[in-house]
Amino acid sequence: MLLTTPVSRVRRLLGFPSPLAGRVVLVTGASSGIGEATAVQAAAKGATVLLVARRAEELARVQETIEAAGGRAAAYPCDLTDPDAVDALVAQVLAEHGAVDHLVNNAGRSIRRSLRLSHDRLHDVERTMAVNYLGPVRLTMGLLPAMRAQGFGHVVNVVTWGVQVKAPKFSAYIASKTALDTWGRIAGRETYADGVAFTAMRFALVRTPMIAPTEAYAGRGETPERAGARVVRALEDRPVTVDTLAGRLGEIVTIAAPRLSDAVFSLVDARFPDSAAARGSDRP
Repeated sequence: MLLTTPVSRVRRLLGFPSPLAGRVVLVTGASSGIGEATAVQAAAKGATVLLVARRAEELARVQETIEAAGGRAAAYPCDLTDPDAVDALVAQVLAEHGAVDHLVNNAGRSIRRSLRLSHDRLHDVERTMAVNYLGPVRLTMGLLPAMRAQGFGHVVNVVTWGVQVKAPKFSAYIASKTALDTWGRIAGRETYADGVAFTAMRFALVRTPMIAPTEAYAGRGETPERAGARVVRALEDRPVTVDTLAGRLGEIVTIAAPRLSDAVFSLVDARFPDSAAARGSDRP
């Protein structure tokens, strides 16, 4: 039984503390949703949590929640689409903490909009890439040298099962997350000998504010708290990927029978139309 049990659970069964105890964990998108839940639960494991997001007021609220429970946290408001702001964040964090042991690239932007409504909206792709790919890569590259120098580090990229199933209407979003997924996989191979690991968290639907504009998702998906618990387990166990069963099956079908999967997803595309938000011509 122990051989098939996650390392984190084995440690708990044997009474050992979490490997996050005493570590520095930086979480982006920490002002709500998966990021907030991850930060709160990592702090409960004994980590010092660095909270990063654009909304300073919400970060202060999360910091207060952690500290009220006896945890340690610090807030760093930052717009990850601003290269200068990211560079300043890296410099401040390294000056104040020496190195980040675990980085959770969770901040993200989701766009569900069909191609027929996107012909004049290249900015959808540009904005999504800026938040979901370029920002996390810049932040990771800034923190990596210190991780490699200390001989330990871990980067968790929160992506999506869409990188496996290629769902319609998510071309901009899934493309940006696939870029991060692939970049992290290659980076993990280059930093393996330095003790730095990369994990791709391929989540299905999670009930966060990001999915609110899509009416079909109302009330669906796992809770942020459960998703955050899965991220914390990944921080402790450091797997290469964390997948869903549906994602794995979808990936197999896509590879084994690509035209069949195209036909199936064409039906799905027709069955679930664009949301009212996606159809609104006056939306940014």
